[in-house]
Amino acid sequence: MQIYVVRQGDTVRQLAQRYRVDVSQITLANQLADPNVLVVGQALVIPNPAREYVVQPGDQLAGIADRYGVAIQDLAAANNIVNPALIFPGEVLVIPYFPYTVQAGDTLWYLADRYGTTANRIALANRINPQATIYPGQILRIPYDGRPIKEINGYTTLINERGAATVLYVGNSLTHVFPFAYNMRADGTITALEEGPILEAARTQNVTTLLVLTNLLEDKFNSDLAASVLRSPDVQEKLIDNLLRVIQEKGYKGINFDFEYVYPEDRENYNAFLRRVVARFRPRGLLVSTALAPKYRTDQPGLLYEAHDYKAQGEIVDFVVLMTYEWGWAGGRPLAISPIPNIRQILDYAVTVIPRNKISMGVSIYGRNWRIPWQQGTTAGTISPQEAVGLAARYGAVIEYNQNYQAPFFRYTDQTGQQHEVWFEDARSVQAKYDLVREYNLRGASYWDLRYAFPQNWAVVKNNFVVEKLQ
Repeated sequence: MQIYVVRQGDTVRQLAQRYRVDVSQITLANQLADPNVLVVGQALVIPNPAREYVVQPGDQLAGIADRYGVAIQDLAAANNIVNPALIFPGEVLVIPYFPYTVQAGDTLWYLADRYGTTANRIALANRINPQATIYPGQILRIPYDGRPIKEINGYTTLINERGAATVLYVGNSLTHVFPFAYNMRADGTITALEEGPILEAARTQNVTTLLVLTNLLEDKFNSDLAASVLRSPDVQEKLIDNLLRVIQEKGYKGINFDFEYVYPEDRENYNAFLRRVVARFRPRGLLVSTALAPKYRTDQPGLLYEAHDYKAQGEIVDFVVLMTYEWGWAGGRPLAISPIPNIRQILDYAVTVIPRNKISMGVSIYGRNWRIPWQQGTTAGTISPQEAVGLAARYGAVIEYNQNYQAPFFRYTDQTGQQHEVWFEDARSVQAKYDLVREYNLRGASYWDLRYAFPQNWAVVKNNFVVEKLQ
């Protein structure tokens, strides 16, 4: 897969000819609303026709497998496809290998060097001994270079049928989905959530679901609510009982605690609560995870940070989600939502106190649209990356790219004369984030929020990782 940045005068047809790929492959991979309209500075994913295939309307998995000379079960396994009948137009499929007819003089080591893989990988793909002799005319499967196995998760605030359709579409690229959210009450009871469509879609795509519990009260994180629970062991036991009941009834495989703005004096209470939860959950085979504010040092001041004990939680829970986003928040000045230097600063600290295989890096898959000149008290609108590119096209804007932040942005003037500044994510910016996941050897990544349409992301994530599925 290539990431190409559109220049003045480019057309999809020209790019297809240059990269020797069908126009429809580019159009569907990027979900272009109008393939005749490209924006200067827009990032496009260009599938490699030898290694990737973008599903077309009417395609069947068996036909795609035949086209590439691979076994249908191998193609399904390489793409986490549970039901071969359940593939979607625009879905990018990774081709696991290609057939090669052995020539005189070939050896596994020669073929490995020629095709950028290893003799052991070729042997494994063909179920032969790495020391085996190969013969002219023998057909071997040559695997494409191995990708690391990573856990890819996603929060979703859209829990209706529309949200379920998204989970069905991207479920092959997800390990866990976190329906957002159940809220606790001061007496240890929890609010209701009608997340049935999401749970059913997740089961269909073999995506594990984790219940999300927050200290939200009237749509705001409430410090007093957290304190009322964290300071009462009796209330905590009642809360855990209620959580286990819902988890069992609805088939969740664990929990994710998103407790924010917890009083600093409740830091140890929060740690003790998590130990109590783990003691009840782990014997049942249930996962326990937490969402952590982005800290760059242990004693970082501020109500959002002080009660989040990176070292203790890294020891207690199965994994943590670092909320490495929201620097460009809706109530602040225009800024990249997830600047790479800021994320690095958080990771540099986190890996000193939390095992790397317990760190899931938060990834924003949305954008923000500010009115400028910015004024204190104004709020930016939240938009999807698809909507951002649509705005740039509508108003004739040129998309720029901040090399320091590794994020795209543009400015435009609307029909009323109001100026705007938009920061969002594209294929380049998420690639920069996946580079960090690889560099720091993290557990994986977790998205906020699956409700925002970002088709390019799923091509990029498949190009980088084999997505882990839990049995």
